Amino acid sequence: MRINRFSAAILLGIPLIYLIVFFVTPLGMVVVDSFSNPAGELTLANYAAVLGEAYYWQVLGYTLWIALVTCVATLLLGYPLAYYMSLIEHRRTVRRVCFILILMPLFTSNIVRSFGWIVLLGREGLVNETLLLLGIIDRPLRLLSTEVAIIVGMIYVMLPFMVLAIASVLQNMNGSLREASRDLGATAFATFVKVTLPLSAPGIVAGTLIVFTLSISSYVTPRIMSGGRSVVSSMLIYDQFMLVFNPFLGSAIAVVLLVTSFALIVAYTLIMERRPGRGGAS
Repeated sequence: MRINRFSAAILLGIPLIYLIVFFVTPLGMVVVDSFSNPAGELTLANYAAVLGEAYYWQVLGYTLWIALVTCVATLLLGYPLAYYMSLIEHRRTVRRVCFILILMPLFTSNIVRSFGWIVLLGREGLVNETLLLLGIIDRPLRLLSTEVAIIVGMIYVMLPFMVLAIASVLQNMNGSLREASRDLGATAFATFVKVTLPLSAPGIVAGTLIVFTLSISSYVTPRIMSGGRSVVSSMLIYDQFMLVFNPFLGSAIAVVLLVTSFALIVAYTLIMERRPGRGGAS
């Protein structure tokens, strides 16, 4: 059934207007503010301050490091989970239960989940109490307000996105290809490396892109889990807007973060597009 041009314009126009009003316009305002000063004059002073100060580069590097570690860790944890739910477990009820368990953390806010980790990782939390009970440690460890705490919290928040992205590809994979590989004498490991892993690459790419972009802009989890001891770019931007009341410098930091992440995502996408054996198993 074909639709006329008016109906097509309505279907396209509504989301387009929404994007323009709630995405393009605010982003444009941030970009304009990044080139402005309190007097309303155009200036490059904000970018000179951001790009010329080593502190901002350190914060940006730390932000990228947290996002990268989170991305790699969620991939290493999420792929086996997605593989099990999609290719090993064939009982529909068990699959549904697994997906519900994966999605359950998304039913609560990041704040609630982060405070839950504070209870677990605190000096008198479950982790320290268990280690003390087993005699592994003599006194409670400082687990909160550390880089490990930030990464653990980030992994917990981002893992469902990675699992769902990879599982959606594995579930739609042609099972006859793996069966043909086994019939030709390939071992289970060789079948995974030569067939399953290459065919699941789109899910890996989608999952890593989602996790990386969400991690690089995450604010709540790093703020709560670090206790203010570590600073990422999102925290710096918030402080400039809400505490220092310098939206112009905050906008410049936001634009630098946006451009940097966009460049990294484009480079990663191009590398994955040009990888050997793309598009099928060898």
